[in-house]
Amino acid sequence: MASSSSTTAIASGEKSDKFALYPSLKFVVSNLKSLVPHHLSSENYQIWRNHILKLFKANGFEEFLEPMSASTSSGRDQDQENEDPNVRNANWILTDQNLAAAICSTISAPVLPYIMHLETSAEIWQALQTRFQSSSRSKVIQLKNELHNLSMNTLSMQAYLAEIKKLVDNIASAGAKMDTEDIILHIMNGLPASYQSFKTYIRTMQNPLTLDALYALLISEEIHVQADSQRLAIPQDAQTALYSNRGRGHRGRGRSSQTNQPVQKQSAKSSLVCQICTKRGHTADICWHRHNANYVTPRTTPDTSNALLATSESSSTDWYLDSGASRLT
Repeated sequence: MASSSSTTAIASGEKSDKFALYPSLKFVVSNLKSLVPHHLSSENYQIWRNHILKLFKANGFEEFLEPMSASTSSGRDQDQENEDPNVRNANWILTDQNLAAAICSTISAPVLPYIMHLETSAEIWQALQTRFQSSSRSKVIQLKNELHNLSMNTLSMQAYLAEIKKLVDNIASAGAKMDTEDIILHIMNGLPASYQSFKTYIRTMQNPLTLDALYALLISEEIHVQADSQRLAIPQDAQTALYSNRGRGHRGRGRSSQTNQPVQKQSAKSSLVCQICTKRGHTADICWHRHNANYVTPRTTPDTSNALLATSESSSTDWYLDSGASRLT
């Protein structure tokens, strides 16, 4: 009896050791949720997929993500060839279920209903790939369209290059890769006309150009373009100021002529000489001696005679253009 009970205990101990979690599996199950901080959503499938795939490959579990049967999967023990097929399948199922649970712990609540009916890790992996691959493709097309239409306009060079990098990174996270030459082409197409000579220089370069080198050249070129714009703006500002001063001077003369009008009128009035009383300041039609039949007009002196010839119009100080005509018709 004692020997049979000990034999049963040894057999059960060996069986429990067969189903024990080996270190790599225990590490993945315990730490996968913390190693993948961002849960799977409709926006980050490619990033989530890369994290999971790298962790599974690093620990030797990538085969559980492939659609293969348990009978063809390899065991973990060195003596797997001598292992009972039933035990081998049981170990595979145990490992697969632990990995499936670990994967589900990194999926957000809105996505979980789409995989709750699935059993194996491979089924979950393929279902997620089928669901999110098409949306990732449409997102890549949208991002590439935004990159194609992006222009520098009023942005600074650093801000423009930051927008380019942001779109390129988003395209990469969506599962697509862009060639360096394509990125350079998009950058060149978005530059304004003031960078035309620089674009010609870049297009005619014989040696390949890295993005880091292009960024440095663009920052330097922006400084030169701004300096040239400031030099060209100085003569225009001086010419504008000249015209502005002329306009203010003309307006000043206009105000001066307006303020001098009362003085001119007063001077013209004082130059009037009455033909009846020979006094200044009024004319004969309003003279108070006009209806006085007994009034005798004083004798005029040469100075007075000359004064009588004075007109009521004052000389104009305005300048007039010569028409060039020799006679009037």
